[in-house]
Amino acid sequence: MELTLLGTGAPEGLPRPDCPCAACACAVGDEARAATSLLVDGALLLDLTPGPAFAAARAGRTIAGVRQVLLSHPHDGPAVEFPAGLPAPVRVPDGRELSVISGHRVRAMALDAPGTGYEVTAPDGERLLYLPPGAAPAGLSQTTRPGPYGMVLLDVLGRPDALARLRETGAAGSTTDVIGVHLDHDVPPGRELHRRLAAAGARTVADGTTLVVGDYHAVPDLPRRTLVVGGARSGKSVEAERRLESFPEVLYVATSGTREGDEDWAARVAHHRERRPGSWRTVETCDLVPLLAADGPPMLIDCLALWLTDAMDSVGAWDDEKWADGGAEALAGRVAALVAAIRATRRTVVLVSNEVGSGVVPATASGRRFRDELGRLNAAVGDECEHLLLVVAGQALPLRG
Repeated sequence: MELTLLGTGAPEGLPRPDCPCAACACAVGDEARAATSLLVDGALLLDLTPGPAFAAARAGRTIAGVRQVLLSHPHDGPAVEFPAGLPAPVRVPDGRELSVISGHRVRAMALDAPGTGYEVTAPDGERLLYLPPGAAPAGLSQTTRPGPYGMVLLDVLGRPDALARLRETGAAGSTTDVIGVHLDHDVPPGRELHRRLAAAGARTVADGTTLVVGDYHAVPDLPRRTLVVGGARSGKSVEAERRLESFPEVLYVATSGTREGDEDWAARVAHHRERRPGSWRTVETCDLVPLLAADGPPMLIDCLALWLTDAMDSVGAWDDEKWADGGAEALAGRVAALVAAIRATRRTVVLVSNEVGSGVVPATASGRRFRDELGRLNAAVGDECEHLLLVVAGQALPLRG
């Protein structure tokens, strides 16, 4: 099954008309995108983009052979330009199946938001799934699908939980080519857009690109280990959470513990919990080695700075005499065990840590000791990670991977 993307943008396109934002200003060349529209084997058109005939011609295709036009957007969705000579666009009722004269079969999928999703099966049996913007499948189960789709096209950045739901039921697997469409100005285009999609195991292509369903060689490999470092309120925790939000089950390991009577700390913890998906499970512990050694879902550890604080507490590192009399050696052993566990883990792990070495020199010996030890810990953990990110002012700068 051959698929040409006549457009890959949000309904208003990218850049949006008359929008002064930085993302729209940067959306030029291949990063400029018309409203998403899919031409399947020259016979089936899913959604309409402005000037579909010209869009097809620019891609070296024609819409003269289109036998069916289907709309996925809600009934009150964007106005569509309907060129003469095409079959009248229709919407298939949820759960119903349509047979196209070309031999394709189309089944309408119920969604958790207004609109219609379409499962398309080619005559040779290849299958793709196309979802409208802002929507996820409703009522999916492992017993209602014959296997993973060859390709899934959806609003990856707007509804990462939709991809998580597909993965949970096996509708999206390791060989599924996940294509991000309906791209809007919420994320800067260019490298940042492609980086965020790659972190979710997805990709996007320029308008006019033709893809072959089932050819999954270009699917990005997800890193097993990622370290995200940054200063206070830099956005490092948000970046770390974003990297796992398209997975159905995540173990969130909070190394902060509880602080009785500290209302500000309680408010911070509550804010973090509200931001995380409801399917994530939270464990509060600094005993990381057994978790890293165990099999299980992806794990997010936030953060290494608090883990180090607990480790230094346990070896008496704040006392100069205890530090000199075995404390430094004991801490080095704990750090080595953690680093070895990170190296050996089979789980997907995202770790968060503070970058404290770029500020003022701490006034106390214990403060300088913590700064130095955290710098060493970050360097040792970073050596074991395929991806390493530095977050500054909310922007993630890839240092590796």
